[in-house]
Amino acid sequence: MDSESGMQGTQGAGGGERQASAPVPRPARPPRPAAPPMPRQAPPAARGSVAEWLAARRPKTQPGVWRYEYEPRPPERDTSAIGRKLLVWMGLSFLVGVLLWSLWRRGTLPYQWAPLKIFTPDSWWWPGTTSPRDQKANEALVVYQGVAFALIVFLVGRFGAWAEGIQHFVVRRPQPARAVVASVAAVGVLVFVWPDALGLSWRPLPIANPILSLVVLLTGGYGFFQVPVLAYLLYALITAAVLWPFARIGGWLDVWSARRKKEAPPRPTAAPARAGWAQLREAGQDQAADVLTAEVAGGRMNDVDCARVTHAWRHTADPAAFTKTVLKQGAGAWAHPSGQRDLPARAAAHDLLVGQVRIGSFASDERNPYALRGAGVALDPNLLGTSLLAVGPPGAGKTAGVVRPVVESLALQALTGQCAVLAVCAQGTPLGPDDQYDVVVRPGDRSSVHDLDLYADATDADEAAGFLAEGLVGDLDTVDPRRAATALAQLLGPYREAHGTFPSVPVLRELLEGDPEAFADLKGRLLADSAMRRELDARQRQFGTASDPGPLLADRLALLDRPIFSGFFDPAAARPFSVRALAHHPLRVRVDLPEQGHEEASRLLARLLLAQFTSVVRGRGGRSHFACLVLDDAARTVTAETVRGIQRLRSAHAGVVLGLRTIGEVAEPLQGPLYAAVGCRMAFSGVTTWDGRRFAEAWGTEWVETEEVAQHAVFAQQPLTRALHKARQMVTGKAVTTDAVTVRRVERERWSASDLAHALPPGHAVLSLTTVRGEHAPPLLVDLRG
Repeated sequence: MDSESGMQGTQGAGGGERQASAPVPRPARPPRPAAPPMPRQAPPAARGSVAEWLAARRPKTQPGVWRYEYEPRPPERDTSAIGRKLLVWMGLSFLVGVLLWSLWRRGTLPYQWAPLKIFTPDSWWWPGTTSPRDQKANEALVVYQGVAFALIVFLVGRFGAWAEGIQHFVVRRPQPARAVVASVAAVGVLVFVWPDALGLSWRPLPIANPILSLVVLLTGGYGFFQVPVLAYLLYALITAAVLWPFARIGGWLDVWSARRKKEAPPRPTAAPARAGWAQLREAGQDQAADVLTAEVAGGRMNDVDCARVTHAWRHTADPAAFTKTVLKQGAGAWAHPSGQRDLPARAAAHDLLVGQVRIGSFASDERNPYALRGAGVALDPNLLGTSLLAVGPPGAGKTAGVVRPVVESLALQALTGQCAVLAVCAQGTPLGPDDQYDVVVRPGDRSSVHDLDLYADATDADEAAGFLAEGLVGDLDTVDPRRAATALAQLLGPYREAHGTFPSVPVLRELLEGDPEAFADLKGRLLADSAMRRELDARQRQFGTASDPGPLLADRLALLDRPIFSGFFDPAAARPFSVRALAHHPLRVRVDLPEQGHEEASRLLARLLLAQFTSVVRGRGGRSHFACLVLDDAARTVTAETVRGIQRLRSAHAGVVLGLRTIGEVAEPLQGPLYAAVGCRMAFSGVTTWDGRRFAEAWGTEWVETEEVAQHAVFAQQPLTRALHKARQMVTGKAVTTDAVTVRRVERERWSASDLAHALPPGHAVLSLTTVRGEHAPPLLVDLRG
């Protein structure tokens, strides 16, 4: 299958033709099977069914918040102050209740027995007293005591805010602590309700006896209790009535239900609404919706398939063609040209419906807004489109915590046709297995299937010379890249005119060094082209002059003209990879740069790839998919021209991720413009104060309220007051003072250089975000291990 036909599955449901583009290098793989292979692992989205993952809530949130099943936190409350207030009210009300009950037991409350005399016959009492004449009066007295006790308990609970106190101290606790506290309280109350059953001698609370006496009054005697079944049933009902409030408070039923669900086998659930593809049904495409619903229910669709089909539906121009494709191919519709429908393995949590990858959580720190503490932190193309700069020392977590999750997310989105990713790293960097990529380029490795095109498949000599000059001498202050580009163009144009392709590295080096034989041969091939001969003559006139950039370009090019790179960087090679392919196809590419003994060559190649990327993606006609370049180590790769290119990537639906050990790896004149060019900035634990100063300047200041407490000595005028103050000073050892509190609004740095250098815990970073639409998120502390 050639590259042109291989990309037909990603053109969208509308069937529109793409513009002519660079050929796609194909990896050396076995022949493609007749049907797309099933994914090798379950979708990790919710670790449940795909239907449940599709139906999960994804509310709109602030930039950078993990949207999957996001739940806003309840409003912040000063729990310590509320707790103290509740304890005071509950304690005071309890003491008042004990006092009232004590007075009631002594019979000293005024008109205490008046209601009893009103609701009972006078024949039950001796005249003028409340002394009972018969047993009915005794039982009525017990019932009356119980009613009074219940009324006192109600008043104590009502005016002592016991309901709020129980909610605060018990109900807010997580299970099973909540159930345990309620159980202990229930046992304590039962001890005072049925002390006789436990062999205790103290007087029971008037709870059970008033109910028993009421039964005696209603039945007219004690015959009810002579039937054991009825008596024990009444005891059980009283006990259940006592335990019921504690069961509600402790959530016993919830604990029991949760345990039953854990023990019971999972039941098949009906497909949620989104799993039924409601958006297709609303558009009248019921057939396609039925097929996709069956694919999801049958487990033949993973999260990548769902995201890919959803993307195709959003960008379709012909709903009928969309339905036809779904009916024919099912879950494998619009599959990636590689045939893959998932990655071999995943190291991070992904939500492909919104393109997010989770990299940690917002720390529970006072610098972070209360509403975001504990929420997940996620990156997506909407944020990466403004580019990300990550600075931190080795071991701080840049690669494992940010670079690999981002590359993995972009690779997954490439399988859905929404993204193209180029990851550049040193050999051995853990950015996923080779099977995760369509193309893996290893310059200097004889086993590498693909070569790297230094000219990015350019057809214009000036364009090729521009980014080649940036790669060769863009980091040098002594050479003007524009003069270097002109010198290169004076050689590349004639050579391409004569040979139909650009020169290889050894040939270009000879031309830059002014080799007479190479020049004579090239001129001999251009006898009929006077314009190109003038280009060569102009180049020859510069040889030996002080301003000639040729020797320096040749010296830099010599880094690539080494035996280890023999056979590489040849435009005539069979399988060169061109960065231009990323602009037109959803490719997953990784370039492994040699580090051991070839650091300068690696820096040159990384610089060249960055220059090519910023130039190529801005020149593509359409913006069908997001393109991203990820540089795990961007040391000495940033030039003045690439900084300007990064600023323009946002409008080209592209972005870069730059990882740096220290900002000192960027030329000082470019540090400020680089911070201004990127929209997302990340400072890792362990950065120096010099690096922190740059972040502090970029993040600016904010207005905060501060409290200043001043203590003033109190000078007493009266002898007694002075004596009391003296005694207090002898006891406490401190003079008597008063506090004067002053509240000010001051402007302070959001994060100071010192805080960034010394206050960040290990495994943490400070992250600020900006979306392509201009939404901002202030710098917040992120726990990369959360």
